[in-house]
Amino acid sequence: MMKQNQLKIWFLIPLIIFMGLIVMLYMRLGKPTDIVTNTALERPVPTFELPLLADTTRTMTNDNLPNEPFLMNIWGSWCPTCIVEHPFLMALEERGINIVGVNYKDDIGDALSYLNQRGDPFSMSIQDLSGQFALDLGLTGAPETFIVDGKGIIRQHIVGEINEANWQSRITPCLSLLNEASKNNGDPDPSQVEEMCK
Repeated sequence: MMKQNQLKIWFLIPLIIFMGLIVMLYMRLGKPTDIVTNTALERPVPTFELPLLADTTRTMTNDNLPNEPFLMNIWGSWCPTCIVEHPFLMALEERGINIVGVNYKDDIGDALSYLNQRGDPFSMSIQDLSGQFALDLGLTGAPETFIVDGKGIIRQHIVGEINEANWQSRITPCLSLLNEASKNNGDPDPSQVEEMCK
């Protein structure tokens, strides 16, 4: 008798789980399935007050950011992919691209040594020791780069390293659009931003 009861229980458990799944699927019917892939875009650079990496007695704020389109690159001396990316950032700096660095959760001595050894491609680097500013930006890992327009609005988010391939295919079209809008002292057309900065 007891053996029969145990068999019934083992039979009922999968049936209960199956019925539970049916109920869950039924409850999801008709509900929206939109997936938010990036919450960083189309909003201003978050407000910050952070030390300048090269001189931590100086505090940088949003007022110190360029008033023309620029790249904001999140990096750290501890980050292997940042080391891979660094020569390309140096090449961009030679091409006249304005890059603001955000040194993310790094030891200041290591960070300064990193720039001394490899060169400094940044017009300025701010020190984000706690990592809160980068998180506010929408960081998911390092390195990442945010393309910001002349009015401080984030228009593109590159996850991972910047290289010649994504520079040509993704970043240059977006940056050209933003530079054109900045020259005309206007906002870029939203439909073009959607197309060129995706």
